[in-house]
Amino acid sequence: MLYHSTNDPSHRVPLKEAILRSLPPDNGLYMPDTLPVLGEDFWKVWRDLSFQEIGYAVAEAFFGEDVPEDALSEIVDGTLEFDAPLVAIGKDNHVLELFHGPTLAFKDFGARFMARLMSWLTRDEDRMLTVLVATSGDTGGAVASAFHNVPGTRVVILYPKGKVSGLQEKQLTTLGGNIEAIEIDGTFDDCQRLVKSAFLDRELSERLNLTSANSINLSRLVPQSFYYIHSAKTLDNPPAFVIPSGNFGNLTAGLLARQLGLPVAKFVAATNINDVVPSYLASGEYQPQPSQSTISNAMDVGAPSNFARMQALFGDSWDEMAAVIDGLAFNDEETRAMIRRTHVESGYAIDPHGAVGLLAAEAWRLAHPGTPTITLETAHPAKFLDVMEQELGTGSVAIPERLAILADREKVAGSMGADESAFKDWLQTR
Repeated sequence: MLYHSTNDPSHRVPLKEAILRSLPPDNGLYMPDTLPVLGEDFWKVWRDLSFQEIGYAVAEAFFGEDVPEDALSEIVDGTLEFDAPLVAIGKDNHVLELFHGPTLAFKDFGARFMARLMSWLTRDEDRMLTVLVATSGDTGGAVASAFHNVPGTRVVILYPKGKVSGLQEKQLTTLGGNIEAIEIDGTFDDCQRLVKSAFLDRELSERLNLTSANSINLSRLVPQSFYYIHSAKTLDNPPAFVIPSGNFGNLTAGLLARQLGLPVAKFVAATNINDVVPSYLASGEYQPQPSQSTISNAMDVGAPSNFARMQALFGDSWDEMAAVIDGLAFNDEETRAMIRRTHVESGYAIDPHGAVGLLAAEAWRLAHPGTPTITLETAHPAKFLDVMEQELGTGSVAIPERLAILADREKVAGSMGADESAFKDWLQTR
């Protein structure tokens, strides 16, 4: 299959270039020339399939023309070594727990799949592959874990200084080996801009063999569509998926699942005060803004890169997008109140991002009674211990062992401003 740029459909490349180069030279995003649909044979039996069987069917639909069956099966099985359980916390109110992977965040699905696919694509090469990633919290940790000590790779993680939680930062900065972290004096949007600037410098990108692990890379999104289908199979009626959203990769993955044929009542984009997409869905005017810091830090994005893919999926039609996606935004005070109320009413500890999702799910169900909602819980609450203990009390959230052991490890990170030329100079000297 060939892949084209969202900015220029005539720019078309094979799978290997789309995945390893990550970003087209025109600053668009890669999309498949043909969006696959799973056939009737799949949808007749999908409710009886395992997570791995669903994952393979989806991966084969996107990548089967280029990756042989045995390799693709190995990639999927290596990705899905943990479950994504659906938990009912009230009538028609479900939480999809996506934090059971090694770094306790939904990014583990995409990062593990991407690392394995890239390894297969470069199996006959002896060049070092440099993986660049900008993170507002969980992406960096998942990518670091997925690529740690993978031969022939080095990972450079950029994160905004002072804007990720303490344990998130430890996941980025304590592995060592082939993982290097840099705290940027700026916002996530600055980190994302620096990464994109390196890719758009084609000479630099090709000489250093750069690839991206952000959701601008299509191989991050496809495996995230696995859990939409896996979770919906247990419900009698098509659900509304409520997605806490920052860079909108997770929601785009849901749209890919819908394109494959998954029945969906609605997608609800739930954001904090960084409400660029909900504002667009309400007005039809897309106006990126400087990001603002909140307690749901992974969603502090003012210029979501995957918006270009969302537009492409709807043919640049606001009417068509607004018919499929609703957008709702909430502030920190409302988020804190939902953390407390959810714990009182159901005994469930929801992290700040999931709390934004539950606020949106509650509002959506009030307007659409009888339709079940599935809120994506994107990270374990222990990763945001300060906020959780402020709202629920000390000791209210158990810290999983794989997170607790990071607390005493020494942070090792460089520091840099948000200047593009300085970052590219740094890359060339390393």
